[in-house]
Amino acid sequence: MYYEMTIAGCKRQLPLCKLNDELMIGAFVIFGDAELTVACARDLLKIAPEYDYLLTAEAKGIPLIHEMARQHGDKKYFIARKKPKLYMTGVFEVTVDSITTEGHQKLYLDTADAELMKGKRILLVDDVISTGESLMGLETLVEKAGGIICGRMAILAEGDAIDRGDIRYLEPLPLFRSDGSVLE
Repeated sequence: MYYEMTIAGCKRQLPLCKLNDELMIGAFVIFGDAELTVACARDLLKIAPEYDYLLTAEAKGIPLIHEMARQHGDKKYFIARKKPKLYMTGVFEVTVDSITTEGHQKLYLDTADAELMKGKRILLVDDVISTGESLMGLETLVEKAGGIICGRMAILAEGDAIDRGDIRYLEPLPLFRSDGSVLE
């Protein structure tokens, strides 16, 4: 089963994936889809607030903020990693429970990156915001770093996130019943 939608002028078929016996979600993946990534970055930048740096969680937001930074002329952006890396000078960490990742997930921010964030306007970006858990994790990391959250953006808002007034997004993504019909 698929759900067809147009996102940033690009028509796509999203496969429906079972979350449990009653609920399915539309799987949205921009990996490998250069046309969609470029178009979404362009359209998000049109509605983005002024910012100093972009931040996303590893991994699906990476191509998006890379393209947003490229189009905007930014020289740097930040990624909250899922595991600490050897090059990190130290880390801040937070635990989140994402709807699309089984179990607890940790996000790590390099203290060198955190130093650059201090006092700067940070725009949080993700591909899809659903429960908001990953977003809250990013918010916590920015607060620990002393940064200022100037906005929250996603390509798609799903479920309750559609009604959040603090998120800018391109399109709503409905939830689905087990038979593939849209959950109202």
